[in-house]
Amino acid sequence: MGIKKKLKSLPIGPGVYIMKSAKGEILYVGKAASLKSRVSSYFTGSKSAKTQILVDKIADIDFVECESPQQALILEAALIKEKKPKYNISLRDNKSYPYIEITKEKFPRIFISRPKRKTGSILFGPYPVAKPLKPALETIRRIFPYCSCKRYPKKPCLFYHLNLCPGPCTGEVSAADYKENVDNICKILRGERKELIKKLERQMQQLAKEKKFEAAAKIRDKLVAVENLYTGKPRKHQLLSLKEILKLSHIPLYIEAIDISSLGRFDSVGSLVVFKDGIADKSLYRRFLIRQANKKDDYAMVEEVTQRRYSRLQREDKQMPDLVIIDGGLGQINKASKVLKELGLPIAVIGIAKRDEEIWFPGKSKPLRISKNNPCLHLIQRIRDEAHKFAHSYQLIRRRKKMGL
Repeated sequence: MGIKKKLKSLPIGPGVYIMKSAKGEILYVGKAASLKSRVSSYFTGSKSAKTQILVDKIADIDFVECESPQQALILEAALIKEKKPKYNISLRDNKSYPYIEITKEKFPRIFISRPKRKTGSILFGPYPVAKPLKPALETIRRIFPYCSCKRYPKKPCLFYHLNLCPGPCTGEVSAADYKENVDNICKILRGERKELIKKLERQMQQLAKEKKFEAAAKIRDKLVAVENLYTGKPRKHQLLSLKEILKLSHIPLYIEAIDISSLGRFDSVGSLVVFKDGIADKSLYRRFLIRQANKKDDYAMVEEVTQRRYSRLQREDKQMPDLVIIDGGLGQINKASKVLKELGLPIAVIGIAKRDEEIWFPGKSKPLRISKNNPCLHLIQRIRDEAHKFAHSYQLIRRRKKMGL
């Protein structure tokens, strides 16, 4: 899809936009109260030299539609932290921009400020405008309550009675528990969503192991709320539904898919595609030339690609996906599952069989049939189709080389 068509397809609501080069490199990540209006503005009217250089390199635009501008603000911070886009730069002029300030006290207070001198506090920012900051902090506060009073009151304030402040003034919360909340808030503001999600998952599992089920349930609720912060509006509902339909332990924010391609006497190849938050991350795609497996044994080829991919991620201590999709049925899925078990990796894995678009699970004799109109099936199909297309393109490249074209 060309840029002009992409601009027409953009929604009018809030979200995050991701600008990419022709090679799939992420150039810039931004947030917008209206995706259509903000992104279109890059391609109309006069602009600075730096912006024109960026625009000249844009070949594709992805977007994540959000529930609100404050969710877009939080998601933007996470994506910039993770992707490190070339053209995202700090604000450097002399304007008095707003910051989120966290005091260095036994029970830190959190509020929006425009500091004109060093305060000794932790500062997050600067932000270009203050308007979305207050609702963003309110969203975060519902998950991790904190004190925002200018000075500690003598009696509990309204926020305490609304369960939006743990009430350090009442003596009901320990400094350690309060600091835990502040540390989690800092992770959100730094864009460290993966670290925060892993931390909450570990806490929940430990509490469940200790049979502290009520405490584990509270952490689980916080975990779901944090995951919801980072999942875009339409994709959010798809991924949440996918978690429920597939009975996954958590929302599959990071999905990989594997496909095998063979063309007659030419070498067999494998492909791996990566989707994060429902968006393809082409910079992480990988191709595999089948080395050891019998080129006529599809099961063995799936086993080889799975072994090579996840043993390498394990050796390099890199992030593992939440879900792996295999293009195939029970035989292929059982081979992939066997490899993951041998590696000691608790990764959920499913297969999708082309003929009836059935979903297969390891060791299950009957497939799951999802309604053809269900958006969850459409997401699985889209990821599978992308893996198939990527494998086929690699196969064609090798075929041309062998034929001297």
